[in-house]
Amino acid sequence: MELITRENFDGVCRITLNVPARLNALSDAMIATLHAALDDVANARSIKAVIIAGAGKAFCAGHDLKEIQAKRDAPDGGAAAFKDLFDRCAAMMARIQSLPQPVIAQVHGIATAAGCQLVATCDLAVADEGTRFGVNGVNIGLFCSTPMVALTRNIGRKAAFEMLTTGRFIPASEAKTLGLINRAVPAVDLAAETLSLAHTIAGKLASAVTTGKSAFYAQAQMTTADAYDYTGQVMVDNMANADTNEGINAFLEKRDPDWT
Repeated sequence: MELITRENFDGVCRITLNVPARLNALSDAMIATLHAALDDVANARSIKAVIIAGAGKAFCAGHDLKEIQAKRDAPDGGAAAFKDLFDRCAAMMARIQSLPQPVIAQVHGIATAAGCQLVATCDLAVADEGTRFGVNGVNIGLFCSTPMVALTRNIGRKAAFEMLTTGRFIPASEAKTLGLINRAVPAVDLAAETLSLAHTIAGKLASAVTTGKSAFYAQAQMTTADAYDYTGQVMVDNMANADTNEGINAFLEKRDPDWT
């Protein structure tokens, strides 16, 4: 069985984690395979938006704990292997946000620990109303420190800290209120709603969206003054794009743009 599957829908690529028997756990092989797929999609000019979904009854249950425990047999107790695993997972998560295309999580069932981190890392997220989210490692004595990085960049600190220290699962409705996901929809509508959102984005000028995504994450790390200085130049560069000029003219002339 392939670890992931890929489907294309008119400018949208859906990548599906495909190990349902393991609740699509982020094993060493899954992390490497997903990272490689993201690299491949980044170079596909025909792809304007990406969806990450999960096969079976869950989106992603986080790291593969059986695989992690097997690493303890090393002379150092697994320390080097653990560090390598978490570093490679972080690099894969970072690749999502450095991807030229917006990435949407299509979430159902559960998204726990590093699976919740994956949702928080994606640029957008749509969830089945019955989905539960948790950074529940603390329940087994493993604080979700790496998932915490993405989580605290999505929701308020007190809400994040409560989730991290209690291991409490939250429903999709609360995840939406907190800002972890964009939409909570009925299960029967999940795939269609996610694809509709992806197609809406794919219909925009790709170069503008790519520029905007890069600037979005860059300015978030800056002071307000530095962010305005930086984004002002981004706007100047965007204005210099011939397709942007065409888009503005088309708006003023009340017609559809003829983008190259």
